[in-house]
Amino acid sequence: MHHFLQRRAFLHQGSTSLGAAALSGLLGKSALGLNPGSSELPPSPFHFKGKAKRVIYLFFSGGPSHIDMFDYKPQMHKFHGTELPDSIRNGQRITGMTSGQKNFPCVAPMFKFAKYGKHQTWVNSELLPHTASIADEICLVKSVHTEAINHDPAITYITTGAQQPGRASMGAWLSYGLGSDNENLPAFTVMISQGRGQKQALYARLWGSGFLPSKHQGVQLRSGRDPVLYLSNPNGVDTSARREQLDALATLNQGTFDRFADPETQTRIAQYEMAYRMQTAMPDLMDLSGEKDNITRLYGPDAKKPGSFAHNCLLARRMAERGVRFIQLFHQGWDQHGALPKNLGMQCEDIDQPSAGLVLDLKQRGMLEDTVVVCGGEFGRTIYSQGALTKTDYGRDHHGRCFTTWLAGGGIKPGIEYGKTDDFAYNIVENPVHIRDLNATVLHTLGIDHRRLTFKYQGLDQRLTGAEEARVVKEILS
Repeated sequence: MHHFLQRRAFLHQGSTSLGAAALSGLLGKSALGLNPGSSELPPSPFHFKGKAKRVIYLFFSGGPSHIDMFDYKPQMHKFHGTELPDSIRNGQRITGMTSGQKNFPCVAPMFKFAKYGKHQTWVNSELLPHTASIADEICLVKSVHTEAINHDPAITYITTGAQQPGRASMGAWLSYGLGSDNENLPAFTVMISQGRGQKQALYARLWGSGFLPSKHQGVQLRSGRDPVLYLSNPNGVDTSARREQLDALATLNQGTFDRFADPETQTRIAQYEMAYRMQTAMPDLMDLSGEKDNITRLYGPDAKKPGSFAHNCLLARRMAERGVRFIQLFHQGWDQHGALPKNLGMQCEDIDQPSAGLVLDLKQRGMLEDTVVVCGGEFGRTIYSQGALTKTDYGRDHHGRCFTTWLAGGGIKPGIEYGKTDDFAYNIVENPVHIRDLNATVLHTLGIDHRRLTFKYQGLDQRLTGAEEARVVKEILS
């Protein structure tokens, strides 16, 4: 006697629902009565027609200094070495690392800046020459802000919509809402590259599914021989033997589901099947031998070095071509409390050409128009120096009141700046953009109303943008 509603049958009948699209991407088209050999998918649950189909998120973990990279003002040199006025700091909550400082000397960037593009946008020409060269392709949002001032809550906040762990990440939301355009690859993938600066810890929950079914969590690709853990068959097990094992497991799991209707049982079946299909798709994805030299040169000398940011950017483009919905690249090492000129220089060397190369590569393939590229971190850095200030060295503390993120493609206006900070790049004076607004805007480019992409949990309709107000920044949309 079955009193439980069969979830798969329900999704089959309501194939326009968010869950149906996600289930089709994970269980395969045949699970929803579609021809596995066709490109047909259930109707997408877009709330309106968006210009983007996918997102590539370049996340610089540790808090890149907006002051030393993008938010430059020539007048900063006038107050270099002087005390930050109390009227500017205005009782701001500061971290424990500078709470004992008696002085807060302002530090102007020790790098060369120049204006680029039709809009004449200030960019660090010394450390970011390649990014500067695509100034007409990107939108610089200089007024992003957050309440968090320490790394873990800040990175958790911007990736999941809450400072407390346990929420679903943006990629998981998109997997849940839209699924994947390729049933042989996950809808959400993650890659991590190690920078040469001080590294902050990254936890798998940052790309986790939280309260969403676990099949929507990000799949991390590693730089070793096996990019996905436990994907390869063990010694002595061939493809046909693995198929027999999976069929037997599916029968057992389906019996369990028929008795208890636990959706995680379906997730288990889906993950086994996805892993089986990925055994064929993954080697082709990771094989760069077919990439032409002029393409790899776009991404820089490390493009074929596994684990490098350049290599991951190139893989990101290949995943985007194959229909992966959300691709997130974490680059560690941006926590520059000291020796900032040296460490920032190394970090920018790692990411400058690959980031610009990715945008240019997408554009020349006609993919930039339906791919949103987002580039930024969890917060910025302070105008004042942390620790001693010398003629050649300084550090900066965390700063959430304002920082810079750039976006490109997918319906984002190119070649513009949005938002403005004061002369100290310390407070926002025009067009603030909360991180919730940023996330709502990214969802909007995909045709999703952030208020309507919900999941019932603990009696609430949970959203990526939370219960607080969030707005789509329509001024940066084309």
